[in-house]
Amino acid sequence: MTPLLGFLPDVDQSTPGAILSATNVVPVSNGMAGAPTAIAVAGVPVLAAECRNAAVATRLDGTRRIFAGTASDLYELVAAAWVSRASGFTLATDVRWDFTQFGDSTLAAAAGEVIQRSTSTTFAAIAGAPQAMAIETAAGFVMAVNTNAGSDVWHCCALLDETDWTPALATQSATGRLVSTPGAITALKAFGDQVVAYKDRSIYLGRYVGSPAVWAWDLVPGDVGCVGVDAVTDLGGLGHLFVGRSDIMLFDGTRAQTIAEGKVRQWFYNNVSQQYLFKTTVVHDKQNGVVWIFFPSTDSAVCNQALVYHLGTSRWGVATQTIECALNYVSAGATIGSVGGTIGALPDISFGSQYWLAGGRMMTVFDSVHQLATLTGNTASSSMTIFDVGDDQVVSRLSRLRVAYQRSPISATVAGSYRMERGAGFSLGGSGVYANGKFDIRQSGRFHRLTINAMGPWVAAAVDFDFFGAGQR
Repeated sequence: MTPLLGFLPDVDQSTPGAILSATNVVPVSNGMAGAPTAIAVAGVPVLAAECRNAAVATRLDGTRRIFAGTASDLYELVAAAWVSRASGFTLATDVRWDFTQFGDSTLAAAAGEVIQRSTSTTFAAIAGAPQAMAIETAAGFVMAVNTNAGSDVWHCCALLDETDWTPALATQSATGRLVSTPGAITALKAFGDQVVAYKDRSIYLGRYVGSPAVWAWDLVPGDVGCVGVDAVTDLGGLGHLFVGRSDIMLFDGTRAQTIAEGKVRQWFYNNVSQQYLFKTTVVHDKQNGVVWIFFPSTDSAVCNQALVYHLGTSRWGVATQTIECALNYVSAGATIGSVGGTIGALPDISFGSQYWLAGGRMMTVFDSVHQLATLTGNTASSSMTIFDVGDDQVVSRLSRLRVAYQRSPISATVAGSYRMERGAGFSLGGSGVYANGKFDIRQSGRFHRLTINAMGPWVAAAVDFDFFGAGQR
């Protein structure tokens, strides 16, 4: 059998194992699978307005707080209710909150607003702190970038004191500019005890050096950068995965390398909105070892599609999902009583899901109606078009497709097409229904292309074909 290599729209169409096009097909450790659907978190009400970002903050004692920001308020999820912890903000269109945790303090930043701080209940502006587009914690400091002092400005608080932002040698609060390359700082992300500042076409690696400079910044070689504040995610020891103006890349602390070229890069930039590319949201789903890259398609102003990258196998997938923001949610756990009271009322979620476990970690989004929802629901519908099989010399008769399902779908059909020479258009071929572990199909041609449409969750590792020569020249 031929192992499935993942969603590879940029490769030669006859590459064995390639999925040429797909809808709601994602990579898993043992193959490809139907993409999960979004399920509302039980007992959590709809947020009052569009979510402009959210975060799970972990305190020093391990307890967690869940925050969500809108254009006017910062909310905390308390006893299944969104409680406003600060209000009266007026975020401009497309401005988003950025959160970081410093000890027991949660900090929130947004362009046009002074950095906010909460230790137990309400948020309050930190006196003397800048307004900032992005903030991050590293090496005992909170770093803020793209501030009201300038779009290329960085600013750090005093060492081990997030409430002191007055520059001074004694406290090591400091500020500076990144001017070796043009443009504004677009994103900020910690890299161990270092911090990485991204511009649209450049990357700077910051390291703590003590007084008087406090932080030194090294320009990383290469003409690449990050498109937006949410378009980068930390992979732990592997580095950062980020979306640039013309590539999807992995930064390992030394250099940035493509992970999409020759696989999905061209497809992505053909299908993403160039106007709203900056809204791209990248989140590392640690539990499943994948990265979700949510992006606005060419006809959308909001993130409505996603590429999914499996870190262990380097396979790609694609899904349809409209979101306002995404995060790694930590579940409070669920029981029959908490989600409906009867078995028949249970959500369509596998009992193996982290959804049911207290402390379970899972990929979570705010959907288009401001509802917190986990990506744990069973697949609804999905499809994948697999690589072309055939030969220039032989007209073959295809009689059967076998799929090595690790988990079979509820139902599935196959639709075939064929052509007699490379580069020609395809003609409508046969069709079949999944039964007894196979799809029976009848069609003749030199090259065959098959599309599998499935309902319900499934996992597949490989495919195989039964065909025989029907003539040659």
